[in-house]
Amino acid sequence: MFVQDLGQLDGPVLLFGGPYSNLPATQALFDVARDRGIGADHMICTGDVVAYCADPAETVAAIRASGCAIVAGNCEKQLAANEMDCGCGFEAGSACDLLSAGWYAHADRAIGAGDRAWMGGVPDIVTFIHQGRRAAVIHGGVTEISRFLWPTSPEAEFEAEIDHLTGLIGAVYMVIAGHCGIPFVRSVGAVDWINAGVIGMPPHDGRPETRYAVMSDGTVTIERLRYDHAVAADHMRQRGLTQGYDNALLSGYWPSEEVLPPDLRRPALASG
Repeated sequence: MFVQDLGQLDGPVLLFGGPYSNLPATQALFDVARDRGIGADHMICTGDVVAYCADPAETVAAIRASGCAIVAGNCEKQLAANEMDCGCGFEAGSACDLLSAGWYAHADRAIGAGDRAWMGGVPDIVTFIHQGRRAAVIHGGVTEISRFLWPTSPEAEFEAEIDHLTGLIGAVYMVIAGHCGIPFVRSVGAVDWINAGVIGMPPHDGRPETRYAVMSDGTVTIERLRYDHAVAADHMRQRGLTQGYDNALLSGYWPSEEVLPPDLRRPALASG
């Protein structure tokens, strides 16, 4: 397991996940960082640069050119290994699993050898110190890269991940994660578990804005990212990516709720 230590980061740190091949959202995030005076050396991505949207190669190029830190997501791992699916952890045969086939094939065609080699070399864990507290950045879980940990997951699931993480790298007081696509901050004993959300897809809340997080003065705030989601959806449709995630960029709702625990689904569908 490759661990990269960034040392001490003073001032605001911008945390984000899941660019998901959404180039307009990625460009909008870098605009926000510039406007807030946050340099790339204080930006960290929780992985899955490539996924649902239209511009995988262009989004990878933007992330690489920025110089921001990144941990490997399951999509990076799978593409680097020339695997035939995204490794997202969707149940085989589920709607999410079937929907993923279209966008992964598109990404697989678009990503060249150089970008795959880069993906294979990004760290599994990034560590840094902020306001005297040591933080670790991962993708989904430490025990499983594509593990879904939700804001309502049982406490024991977070505790198990934290125990495994500290067994690998020592004590931490903050864990920054991604993968599940829904941002949240949760205290687990003495550790704050922070899911920074993703910038490439809305968090299933009926609004097109996506999410990122900013760590500053000892607190973490979840922020909305406004970008030209209509252009991003149009890019998808031009490339034949019409399995439902194109509509999700506009409606704010994912095309399937199967991956969500019942308590996070829309009420009319929670019992379905």
